[in-house]
Amino acid sequence: MGMLYKRGNVWWIKYYVNGRPVRESTGTDKDTIAGKMLKEREGKAVTGQPIIKRADRIRYEEIAEDLTRHYATSGDRDLKEAEVRLTPLGKFFAGRRVVDLDGAQAARYVEHRQAAGRANGTINRELATLIRMLGLACENKKLLQMPIIHKLTEAKPRAGFFEPAQFEAVRRRMRPDLQAAITIAYVYGWRMQSEVLALRLSQLDLDAGTLRLEPGTTKNGEGREVHLTPELRALLAGQIERVRSLSRRLNRVIPYLFPHLKGAHAGNQIRNFRKSWATACKAVGLTGMLRHDMRRSAVRNMVNRGISEGVAMSMTGHKSRAVFDRYHIVSPADLKAAAQKLAGTIAGTVGTHEAPSIDAAFASMQ
Repeated sequence: MGMLYKRGNVWWIKYYVNGRPVRESTGTDKDTIAGKMLKEREGKAVTGQPIIKRADRIRYEEIAEDLTRHYATSGDRDLKEAEVRLTPLGKFFAGRRVVDLDGAQAARYVEHRQAAGRANGTINRELATLIRMLGLACENKKLLQMPIIHKLTEAKPRAGFFEPAQFEAVRRRMRPDLQAAITIAYVYGWRMQSEVLALRLSQLDLDAGTLRLEPGTTKNGEGREVHLTPELRALLAGQIERVRSLSRRLNRVIPYLFPHLKGAHAGNQIRNFRKSWATACKAVGLTGMLRHDMRRSAVRNMVNRGISEGVAMSMTGHKSRAVFDRYHIVSPADLKAAAQKLAGTIAGTVGTHEAPSIDAAFASMQ
């Protein structure tokens, strides 16, 4: 049998779940409301329904943990990527009640991140994580109403591309092992740090002429396999010899395709080479170019060479064709076909009519 009792001006309730007493504040000084809450709790206890604790007691940390667990079990998001978004959110919202996480709090978070120099795009990714977190809290009945959170207007997406001559100029200034790495990125559009530098020797088959990414190691979780161009085959053959030579020198097995070849980290996987990259780009007058520009360039190069969007996406790992819209990538063949279709738009012209040259036009005027 449950009971009502007061602590100060607030009514508390006591009820039993599986024979154990549970005491809970109702948060109200009205006995009628407290009585209804007691009956609700007792009803759920009798029928075995889960009794969810009051929403005003739930803190940010609890729903953040729920989201992390959801990502881990569903595979919807890479946990390392999620952690990047959750870290700044956790520092700002730690200890706050979930019911207080409204649009105004989100706006203060935006101000905080902007003051820290973060771009609108970065802040929007973090807000998207917060929105997903709150949505999951609503699904779990830990939040009664989804707050309205507005995202920021982002700058136009970067549209940096490497022309072949520019890429070759940068590549010539990189050391041989990094030449092979950036060529993979430029030809197939693979992500540098998470895909190219993480490659292992077991993923390369020179005899078959293939290079693969294992399922679960890519951003979209899907594996990929590409056939090597003659140039890449030669570059990677040279890289394998360098790794084997290093393995003999260190007298241990080196599993990585791109390990450090000397120094204190010799034999360990190369994690980054930003300094070498920036130096090479600066030397050829391309300061500010990003390694991710090679991914965009790869997509454009494929389309320009007549590779279908579907095949291009299967090689780069894009899940949707949004990349083509984002960077306005259109094949020359499509542009030529459009021009042919437009022929005859002006009255009196026909599709096969060739416009006179500039010289002929001037001659007719004399």
